[in-house]
Amino acid sequence: MKHILLIITILFACSCTRSKRESKNVITPEVSNDSLLTLVQKKTFNYFWEGAEPTSGLARERIHIDGDYPEHDQDVVTIGGSGFGVMAILVGIERKFITRQQGADRLRKIINFLSKADRFHGAWPHWLYGPTGKVKPFGTKDDGGDLVETAFMAQGLICVSQYFKDGNADEQQLSKDTEDLWKEIDWSWYRNGNQNVLYWHWSPKYQWAMNFPVSGYNECLIMYVLAASSPSHGIPAEVYHEGWAKKGAIKSDAEQLGYKVLLNYNGAEGHVGPLFWAHYSYLGLNPKGLKDRYADYWQLNKNQTLIHRKHALENPKGYKGYGENAWGLSASYSVKGYSAHTPDNDLGVISPTAALSSYPYTPTYSMEVIRHLYQDLGEKVWGKYGFYDAFSETDNWYPKRYLAIDQGPEIVMIENGRSGLLWKLFMSNTAVQSGLKKLGFESPYLKQ
Repeated sequence: MKHILLIITILFACSCTRSKRESKNVITPEVSNDSLLTLVQKKTFNYFWEGAEPTSGLARERIHIDGDYPEHDQDVVTIGGSGFGVMAILVGIERKFITRQQGADRLRKIINFLSKADRFHGAWPHWLYGPTGKVKPFGTKDDGGDLVETAFMAQGLICVSQYFKDGNADEQQLSKDTEDLWKEIDWSWYRNGNQNVLYWHWSPKYQWAMNFPVSGYNECLIMYVLAASSPSHGIPAEVYHEGWAKKGAIKSDAEQLGYKVLLNYNGAEGHVGPLFWAHYSYLGLNPKGLKDRYADYWQLNKNQTLIHRKHALENPKGYKGYGENAWGLSASYSVKGYSAHTPDNDLGVISPTAALSSYPYTPTYSMEVIRHLYQDLGEKVWGKYGFYDAFSETDNWYPKRYLAIDQGPEIVMIENGRSGLLWKLFMSNTAVQSGLKKLGFESPYLKQ
């Protein structure tokens, strides 16, 4: 009898434990829009908080809930995704997911790690090993500085510096150390011999062998803005206008699905890129009222978002589930491996980050997607760290996997849509304001 009672007690305990574990992902259909946004932000925040690599405090490149990792992959941290992550920590403080002191302590750990990690003329590599701070090559010849990933980190560092600059003595020191760290980036070196263009990579072993001058519109606008803004290793305006903007050839008169494209994406006339192009550079750089001789950047990003949505509504390939509640193509996991999904490269895969991170541009439409994913698809797409990276109803494909570079923009851009937090911080930096003026930008933040 005692044995029977013991078995019953064990089974009951296991059942309770399982119920508690499952309750963490419980779906509450009646939740308000405001509460749902906070819930999405909190779950996504935990990717960068609970899921961080412990030695560095930085974001792991990926977290697979299904456990299917390459060997030692959990030690790999991403510089760009971690730049989004430090901004997420600021959101966590403001939303009271953590205390201000907890956030400052974690950021201090991150800054200390970054100051000692491998750098190449001030630029960090794409990947680092969290336990050692040593470079993990992204590719055979991509084993040195990655200026684009570094720009994403620098964007976050500037926000951190601004956030703490008027705090107590310890916070002011954190602010100064963070400011100093981004000023050490030698943007001018990446002109590859004073050319009027910036190069993506440099390696001490392979030098400029990657040979990737960044020219024509993509996700890299922030790199040119920060390079022009640097008070220590800045670039002249010609590098932006001749390299990035291709002496004006970046402008486009093309339309897609009734919306003007405005800029030639990566040099291809009328091409519309994956939606992360409307997110990565604008986590701190506020596109509202941001204009130069080439484009109105709010209109640019809103139009790109609306093109993606209309593509899903028209659904030319007849994919299952596409429509007003499920749209948005971006770079993410895919049924055919990692892919940069666009209307021209549509594999039937929806990347939740696309619509979620477009919340500032299309709040009503993005909210429809968020509620559909949460209420209707539920645990197929919703897990420990918020919405999983990608899914396909057509292929009945629902991998339980996350990528830092897709999770980060969700929490940050939702916050920008709600309060403008990161936009206000980044745009208040005087060096950034000087850089934007140098390049000929207009913005409500620029003092005349």
